[in-house]
Amino acid sequence: MPAISPSSWGPSAGLETLQARARLLGRIREFFAAAGVMEVETPIALRAAASDLALDSLQTSWSGADARPQTLYLQTSPELPMKRLLAAGSGPIFQICKVFRDGERGRLHHPEFSLLEWYRPGLGYGVLMTEVAELVRHALDRPELAVRRISYWDLFRTHLGLDPMRAGPAALRQAAGKLPGVRDPDLDRDGWLDLLLTHRIEPALDRDRLTFVYDYPPSRAALARIRRDAEPVAERFELYLGGMELANGFQELTDSSEQRRRFEAELRERSARGLDRLPLDEAFLAALEAGIPETAGVALGLDRLLMVATGSTYIDQVLAFPVERA
Repeated sequence: MPAISPSSWGPSAGLETLQARARLLGRIREFFAAAGVMEVETPIALRAAASDLALDSLQTSWSGADARPQTLYLQTSPELPMKRLLAAGSGPIFQICKVFRDGERGRLHHPEFSLLEWYRPGLGYGVLMTEVAELVRHALDRPELAVRRISYWDLFRTHLGLDPMRAGPAALRQAAGKLPGVRDPDLDRDGWLDLLLTHRIEPALDRDRLTFVYDYPPSRAALARIRRDAEPVAERFELYLGGMELANGFQELTDSSEQRRRFEAELRERSARGLDRLPLDEAFLAALEAGIPETAGVALGLDRLLMVATGSTYIDQVLAFPVERA
């Protein structure tokens, strides 16, 4: 699709794509208005940063009221401030916002991107998957989209003949084989699982069906609750469509002590890897301590959803001004 202007100052996305983005946002807001979910805004620049080892925060500096510079971190997700609103009694909420992640650039990645995030107090993550499917169908105006749900365990057994809960790094490395364009990496067990999912399994998923993968290994829990079955699993799901991961959802962890333990473990691992030690979000932990309702939540990448809507293959095709032209 041609851009509005071929010059260096013109947008990367064409006019039809910019119009498609406007329609997409309108249909999303229409969906949540009908569902009685309130739209909210939270800060983009935060005093604390994500400790997740897979995320790198962009930083800025604020002179402060007393003129002493303070480091602020551009949000990688609005998750923690939104959970503070849940603790304050907001009820069901959603947000459409910009998020920022350093070191991300490629066909499906951009350092600044648009995210839809919403939380449903009182819902389980299985019910939330149904709502996510309804939202995507409505946003794309594709009510015919079929849905497949498959557990993480069944996904690996079906596609690779592996038990992802028990296979060791050597077995996972062997399953990876010689992946095109991937050098032989030095990965831990979780790293191999992620590599197999993105490079061996994801390309084999049905591009024209909503595929929900759920119940991840506990080590991949992030901020999800762990269900203590005979084989413990993280109550987490991801959604795939059009050959891309679109969404990541949780039955949210509400135990403040467990959340602090996970954050501190991530900080110790960051230190072991020589990475910056980041400040914990004590306001969020205090909100958890005060109590938030049992909640399911999900984040959905809007730029990728727009790629599906427009048949685009590269994220720059749906952005007005990618970082190189910002």
